[in-house]
Amino acid sequence: MKKIAVLGATGLVGEEVIKVLEQRNFPTKELFAFASEQSEGKTVQFKDTDVEVLSDSESFIGKVDIVFSCLDAPLARDIVPKFRDSAVVIDNSNAFRMADDVPLVVPEVNPEKVKEHKGIIANPNCSTIQMLVVLYPLHRQSKIKRIFVATYQSVTGQGKDALDELKYELECLIMDESINLADKKAFLHPIGNSVIPQIGDFSDEGYTSEEMKMVNETRKIFDDDSIQVTATCVRVPVCVGHSEAVSVEFASPLSPQQARKILQEAPGVVLFKKEHTYPLPVYVAGKDDVYVGRIRKDMIFENGLAMWIVADNVRKGAALNAVQIAELL
Repeated sequence: MKKIAVLGATGLVGEEVIKVLEQRNFPTKELFAFASEQSEGKTVQFKDTDVEVLSDSESFIGKVDIVFSCLDAPLARDIVPKFRDSAVVIDNSNAFRMADDVPLVVPEVNPEKVKEHKGIIANPNCSTIQMLVVLYPLHRQSKIKRIFVATYQSVTGQGKDALDELKYELECLIMDESINLADKKAFLHPIGNSVIPQIGDFSDEGYTSEEMKMVNETRKIFDDDSIQVTATCVRVPVCVGHSEAVSVEFASPLSPQQARKILQEAPGVVLFKKEHTYPLPVYVAGKDDVYVGRIRKDMIFENGLAMWIVADNVRKGAALNAVQIAELL
């Protein structure tokens, strides 16, 4: 039985981590919940118990075994290292993902990497997780050379403010009222009736930080810097669930029929086998698995396949993957 701390317990991912711990009956002796001072004194539910939310996380250094960090990157950089000598921290931010001494783990792909931790294990980006859960079984059959991916990412990838902003803008559209731009917190542009082809800051080369996460994290998780990846990440007016259009080139031929046979047996994958069927984010919300359909021969890549991949970004893309890492520990 483990003593568990959840940092950022009142955020979307923190709340989902607590829910997943209970649903999967993780052997928890005691749960501690931490959030900002604004949440001090609130409670979260865990196994029919009200757990008080505290704001002084450092007071429990040395008193817990596993820490789930659901903080943004600046806070994580400051707080997480303080726990690493006395506990194992599973961090959901991008603060430590590319550090040489921090494993970046997707349990269906590289579970053995958890043994290499030095107090911190990084949870990958949500879009990277769902893509690689599907691609890894195919990569084992025929080495991946190139990946082109366009993402359609829900607003919950940006947090609670983003979800509230989408709901507010949709209400304005329904009521034919103008949007008060002064109230916007999450996005630079309206999202209620639009898409935003920017997630994160731009680099000098014109790619966003979200896009470069998919490039760099794929190479690290697959332990192969030769894989070429290009990504375009787009925020769409969807509450929960990221969708991805993925084209892949393999080193040797892999037919759609072979790919379907492999993915039918792949852990954590649900295959849409019938022709002209495909997963939708509205139907995968709250589900553990990654869903894939529309597998077909790519018309540009030699030895290529194209496919459509969908998953709940808050669940498998963050909370569930983190709890699965803890289960490996």
